[in-house]
Amino acid sequence: MKTFFYTILSFLFSASVFAQTSTPEIRITQLPELDMGEGVNVHIISPEPIQFVDLSSDFLVGDLPAENIARIKINPAPKDSISSKQFNKKIMKSSEEVGVVTVVGQSFMAQYRVLFRTGDRINVQTNIQIQPEDMQPLEFPKQAFSNTELYRFSKNIIEKNYKTPLRTVNDLKLSLQLNNVYVVGDYIFLDINIANKSNLSYQIDDIKFSVEDKKIYKATNNQSIEMKPIYRFQSQKGFKKNYRNIYVFKKFTYPNSKILKIRFVEEQLSGRTIEMGIKYSDILNADTF
Repeated sequence: MKTFFYTILSFLFSASVFAQTSTPEIRITQLPELDMGEGVNVHIISPEPIQFVDLSSDFLVGDLPAENIARIKINPAPKDSISSKQFNKKIMKSSEEVGVVTVVGQSFMAQYRVLFRTGDRINVQTNIQIQPEDMQPLEFPKQAFSNTELYRFSKNIIEKNYKTPLRTVNDLKLSLQLNNVYVVGDYIFLDINIANKSNLSYQIDDIKFSVEDKKIYKATNNQSIEMKPIYRFQSQKGFKKNYRNIYVFKKFTYPNSKILKIRFVEEQLSGRTIEMGIKYSDILNADTF
């Protein structure tokens, strides 16, 4: 079960050489305590995707059931270690420290000192939300924005009142609009809105982004490169009248002979499809915060 902790270990080690915390060094005795009991799973919930988890002792095992949840439990008889009976004698009776759990997110590190509780002393909290006061900020030179930061930027865009959209396409009683384009560092934010002027709700099957030729003379000559956003503000799949979302991409370029095509596809067999082409000049003229 420990294999998940090493999936991106090489990346973390290379980054951690340069990582610095903006908080003073913390000793084990200063870490927040995490009570655990045998046979009870403790779920540590992170506000952003977990990049790495370290368990300092063989008496702790766990996995990642979701990208922002670390599931940890006591392992009373680890392989190649002391027996369960010896564990009971050494740890259970004395409620000694079992080990340290370290959870690394995209922009922080949180550490907990694990204490074993048994008998009438068990008061184990099964879900632990990582609190801001337990986060040690991490600074990685030229490190990507965390999902928390991308959410903050996207929320600021959503709260803006756009006046006139940059581009609009109307078809099948649908109106697809590119409200604006923003650039923050090496990230491109597309503010996209689609209005439904019919009485039929629209269930989104897929939203596709691709760089394609402006003019297609033969189908065999068309070169299409799929572009996948690294983040989207909301995951809403259906709407009745209006849908607005922010799509974030790592910085990219394409020549004037091509366009960035946005295609909304409805969930039904004969569903409504609407698409729009964005010129590179729209990207070059992007606003910033």
